[in-house]
Amino acid sequence: MVIYMNKPLADRFRPNSLDDIVGQKHLLAEGRPLRRIIESGEIPNLIFYGPSGVGKTTLATYIANKTNKTLRKLNGTTASTSDIKEIVSQLGTFSGINGILLYLDEIQYFNKKQQQTLLEYIENGSITLIASTTENPYFYVYNAILSRSTVFEFKSVEPVEVEKAVYRAAKLLEEEQGIEVELSEACAKKIAQGCGGDVRKAMNAVELSVIAADRDGDRRVVTEEIVGDLIQRSSMRYDKDGDEHYDIVSAYQKSMRGSDPDAALHYLGRLLEAGDLPSACRRLMVCACEDVGLAYPQIIPIVKSCVDIAQAVGLPEARIPLADAVVMVCNAPKSNSAYMAIDAALADIRRGKTGPIPRQLQNKHYDGEDNQNKGQHYLYPHSYPNHYTLQQYLPDAIKDSVYYHFGDNKNEQAFKAYWDKIKGYKNN
Repeated sequence: MVIYMNKPLADRFRPNSLDDIVGQKHLLAEGRPLRRIIESGEIPNLIFYGPSGVGKTTLATYIANKTNKTLRKLNGTTASTSDIKEIVSQLGTFSGINGILLYLDEIQYFNKKQQQTLLEYIENGSITLIASTTENPYFYVYNAILSRSTVFEFKSVEPVEVEKAVYRAAKLLEEEQGIEVELSEACAKKIAQGCGGDVRKAMNAVELSVIAADRDGDRRVVTEEIVGDLIQRSSMRYDKDGDEHYDIVSAYQKSMRGSDPDAALHYLGRLLEAGDLPSACRRLMVCACEDVGLAYPQIIPIVKSCVDIAQAVGLPEARIPLADAVVMVCNAPKSNSAYMAIDAALADIRRGKTGPIPRQLQNKHYDGEDNQNKGQHYLYPHSYPNHYTLQQYLPDAIKDSVYYHFGDNKNEQAFKAYWDKIKGYKNN
């Protein structure tokens, strides 16, 4: 019996056809543009963007094997400019006679100079680039390369598709090792659901499960207990500096804004399971101020208190006060009137719509001899009925600007009714 542990199972198992690739049907189903491009044999420069373990490298390798070009691989985390120059030096030689297909994994780690080194050869067609990245290429890839490439977005693979890969992985291990692998449907589903849409994780889980399985001669029995121990938290996708982080915190706040406590608690749980207590607290406080705001202003100090408690006790107990606050924010009435008002005011300021502060609002200082109307002329509101009197507060250039509009919630409508009444009084 031979054990093939020098390379991960996911690297040993490569599809023979496009139909063998699990997931990505939006790209590879019959009639889809990318499939037609691949089948034509005329491969342009391509950038594959998506989370890890969803088939980017698998598809790039498949494409390379179907062309007559010389395949060269680089990884952006380890490759240098000299590695690029070494590949370029092969152009015009026997090994590069039909051109070179360069598969550049993790292109986001290539700096601008390294990417520019490739540009000339990509432009004249002597090198065909297939690059992959887990980060948004429009942020990380040099614009000149982007403009010469077509970007295709890969998505997390659904469990029903991952399950197909799980069974294939078990079959490959049987063939490699000359054994029988007993993998129940329940175990296959558990692996498929526990990998978080990452096919590579699923296949590696199959391999480890078989290694750890109970032995009965040449038979290996994979149990749910073994699978559960091995996959543990493997369904978590999280990178504090990557797209997945920003997707989760965005979904977290939008779920609170949308008054969906179940979804908000789910995303809170994902943040806490990843140990990202700061992001969970920060977005919660922002949401209380931005999205609940004046509809229930008392929630702001309540949420701050919950955050303080969470930070004082730490994880795992921090989940309790944070859950209280999240559910409260979800169920609270919503108003973004103050948020919209400050943004409108800032927009005017950034456009230069300001002006001198009215004299009556300035700190008291000396009036020059040329001032014909000496004195500050400030009207002290508390000296008037209802602690209010009409006077100009905005600069002359924007004296009629309106930034704040009362929200339609109970609190703000009560404020509006009060001030409509008070501001209706005539000043003497």
